[in-house]
Amino acid sequence: MYCDLEEDRYDLFQEIVLQLWRAYGSFRGDAKISTWMYRISLNTAISGFRKQKRRPKTEESLLQATEIPASMPDPDWDEKRRFLYKAIGQLSEVEKAIVMLHLEDHSYDEIAEIVGITRNYVGVKLNRIKDKLRKIMVPHFS
Repeated sequence: MYCDLEEDRYDLFQEIVLQLWRAYGSFRGDAKISTWMYRISLNTAISGFRKQKRRPKTEESLLQATEIPASMPDPDWDEKRRFLYKAIGQLSEVEKAIVMLHLEDHSYDEIAEIVGITRNYVGVKLNRIKDKLRKIMVPHFS
């Protein structure tokens, strides 16, 4: 979600691994190791996204990033998926992180710990994000 091109995703992965390696000595064990890793990964991705955002983005790179196999049962699925990712791309970095964690079936507690907000605020933010996405997407699909 934070990179459009395959090369950029690979570079981001390498940067995440490097940051995890550098930060390993500071892991205190206050949270699960997976939560700690996710938080470092998310912070690294957001930092990389901010750097990438400064570069011009082409429509072709966005389409390449959202391509899916042609064997999907719904013929409109490709367009809907592409538009959903484009809509998510219009959110702030924190909103993107929250919605992607939610789509990956993380619990509110896990999302709260990773993002650094309260569990209740996760629910509030998700409702606001859903409303935002609805406003972006409804005119296109109605």
